[in-house]
Amino acid sequence: ATATMGEAPEPSPQAPLAVLSKVELRVSCKHLLDRDTLNKSDPCVLLLMQSQGQWMEVDRSEVIKSNLNPVFAKIFTVDYYFEEVQKLRFEVYDSHGHAGVGTHDDDFLGGMECTVGQIVAQKRVTKPLFLKYGKFAGKSTITVISEEISGNNGYVELTFRAKKLDDKDLFSKSDPFLEIYRIDDDRSEQLVYRTEVVKNNLSPIWEPFKVSLNSLCSCEEKRKLRCVVWDYDSRGKHDFIGEFFTTFEEMQKAMGENKVQWDCMNPKYKIKKRNYKNSGVVVLLDLKIHRVYSFLDYIMGGCQIHFTVAIDFTASNGDPRNSCSLHYINPYQPNEYLKALVAVGEICQDYDSDKKFSALGFGARIPPKYEVSHDFAINFNPDNDECEGIQGVVESYQSCLPKIQLYGPTNVAPIISKVARVAADEERTKEASQYFILLILTDGVVTDMADTREAIVRASYLPMSIIIVGVGNADFTDMQILDGDDGILRSPKGEPVLRDIVQFVPFREFKNASPTALAKCVLAEVPKQVVEYYSYKAFPPRCPQPETPDSNLSSPQ
Repeated sequence: ATATMGEAPEPSPQAPLAVLSKVELRVSCKHLLDRDTLNKSDPCVLLLMQSQGQWMEVDRSEVIKSNLNPVFAKIFTVDYYFEEVQKLRFEVYDSHGHAGVGTHDDDFLGGMECTVGQIVAQKRVTKPLFLKYGKFAGKSTITVISEEISGNNGYVELTFRAKKLDDKDLFSKSDPFLEIYRIDDDRSEQLVYRTEVVKNNLSPIWEPFKVSLNSLCSCEEKRKLRCVVWDYDSRGKHDFIGEFFTTFEEMQKAMGENKVQWDCMNPKYKIKKRNYKNSGVVVLLDLKIHRVYSFLDYIMGGCQIHFTVAIDFTASNGDPRNSCSLHYINPYQPNEYLKALVAVGEICQDYDSDKKFSALGFGARIPPKYEVSHDFAINFNPDNDECEGIQGVVESYQSCLPKIQLYGPTNVAPIISKVARVAADEERTKEASQYFILLILTDGVVTDMADTREAIVRASYLPMSIIIVGVGNADFTDMQILDGDDGILRSPKGEPVLRDIVQFVPFREFKNASPTALAKCVLAEVPKQVVEYYSYKAFPPRCPQPETPDSNLSSPQ
């Protein structure tokens, strides 16, 4: 729905699915304390984020040897939520190689706290480092620079090698590494990437690496880049071998079979030596561009979210004719199954053009033979289990209850596998056209835990996500295992899920909250899961919207 100028657009019910942005943070320090007696400190930065009052380590940088003014190559990526305060803490430690980063007080070079919002608003924050108890760490400072990864951004994968570099070492060959700097409008240089060191080799091939187009060239193909080759020195005094200048536009000639090469020049030698040609050549062997798409890019490209509901009809729910039953049909107010179904379904139906939902039941004996089924259509039409909209599901649910006999056990794997079969057919189209969400409403603990874990691991390779809502007051600890947030879910054989696709929520925590709160919590992870799946498959959105001159104004960022 587009709003014309002058009219405020209606607040959309999809607000909870607002697409967050990702922010890249780069860190450097100046005047660090010297903790080592013989040589300088070997600093490393830890990034911690506050979650529920606890500081949790998110990531850490590389260790830079023997340097009190380090510029770290590591890029920290954090999700930026506009609507909440996200506290960050940077801690700098002197590392001692063997045991990794110790968190001993004597290795602590200082910390700094700020929020993601502050860094995003100021783009560049420089603050003093503090030791314990609010003491300044001498004159030490830390600088954090932020860049938002915007929608038109992508990643590029680069593979460099060099040939015949100058030899800087007396008894062995040089140990070369390459640095790429972006030259900003104010002529300052921003380190984009530092390769690994290849020991004792004048014609090194460096490992391929990925950088975002934003960080490489601010998404401007003609922006100047400075590339420098150094001979590594363990004491931090690296020898300059040579440099060259290029642009992303020039690098792109290396796509396909082509290569691009540059003379690696040492300006001093150029002046001094009469027939100086170069200090070696650097070759870009390969360049691949990976676009990065958002959830909205896929939805706008025509990807449909197909929604399946699975309802637990096991005997532990209680006889539906009894008012204590979780399945009791009260003419005056919906039971918990219906409340959860409507809250989640109403948001999903916005993303599904045909508004038809598959509705399945499990754990009951069903007519005509009253055999137990773990994946029956609640409209009793085996050829078409779809209902018209959420209302259609509610009506089928109410009319099927009197016809079935609640039974058991609580087997969930058959339904996961059933939806997975449909998702697997969809995957073969090699297009981002349909993504499946399975909403399982259950009152208790799953009986076929091993099979369920196996089914979830299989499903994690397909275009689907699973949401489990626990209804009633049972003990749901086992269900938390399926939600990979506390660690990685594995199949009984130990195979890990490819991506975390299960979200578990106990309904009782939302009993008195608004339906939107439940939906927001349950669906919070879906956009990320959709993007993760299609990125893993490298499927772009289908027919993206044609670019119109004003499109950048209306495109969601």
